[in-house]
This record gives sequence, structure tokens and C-alpha cells, in this order.
Amino acid sequence: MDTTPLRDAHHALLEAAAAVARATERPPAGEWDAGQILAHVSLVDAVTVTAAVSAASGAVTTYDNRVAQDSWTLRRVIALAGGEAGLRERVRLQGEALCALVAPLSEAELDTPVPTLLLSHGRVQVDGLVPLRDLVTGLAEAELPGHTKQLLNLLP
Repeated sequence: MDTTPLRDAHHALLEAAAAVARATERPPAGEWDAGQILAHVSLVDAVTVTAAVSAASGAVTTYDNRVAQDSWTLRRVIALAGGEAGLRERVRLQGEALCALVAPLSEAELDTPVPTLLLSHGRVQVDGLVPLRDLVTGLAEAELPGHTKQLLNLLP
């Protein structure tokens, strides 16, 4: 699998996060700050890495993003990473790991159907089988660019 779009999406997200780190603006009420956005991305990356490893090993897996939206979990990830700088490094390394994991997968592995539950703002977006390839592509084409835009919206 060509991981260039995934690498590029991670790079753009991290550039936006670095720019936001230099700014002092707070997000509007009810919106995530940069740390929460990065913690969310870190959790989504981790779930995607788990799905890729499972597909490669032949293990049964699921893909569920609910934990990546839980405010207590986001705060815990921020604390465990040591703040936004630690989160940026974590997301960078997770992006590299994910690219390294999916690049050599066979077509059959990429076509592995993964039981998936995706929520956004409390609403179900996907509840069904999704090929691993589509989860990775969705991360590169929608999830990461969406959070990059969300970060850039925090700039003054």
C-alpha cells in the first residue's frame, strides 16, 4: 500500500499542531484544544495500528473510536504523554509506525473486513464491516485533514 498520503496527512497535522503551540488562543467554548485534538489523533492512530497488526497476524480485530472521544481518556493521554510536545512526538512516531505496518500488507490483508463502530459528535457514522484499507485511507483522506483544519482554526 502506498503510504504517501498517510505520511503527508500526519506531517500536515504536526505542522499545524506546532503552529498552534506557538499561539496563545483558546478554543471556543465546547471545542477541543490542541492537546485534546492530538490526544484524540493518538488514540485513533493506536486503534488503527492495532487493526493493522491484527490483520497481519490473522487475529480477529475490531475498530471502535469511542474511547478516542472520551474526555477523561483524552486528559489521561495528555498527562501520560507529558503535554502537547510529548503528544506531537507520539503522533509522529505512531504515524511512522502505522505507515511501516501497512506498507507491506498484501491485498488480502488490506481487504480484511473489520467490524467498525465510528462515532462523531455522539452520532454513529459507521456501524458495520469496513476493509482495513478503507480505515487507513479514511484516516489519511478525512480524519487527519479534518483535525489539521480543526487545529488551524485555533490560530488567531
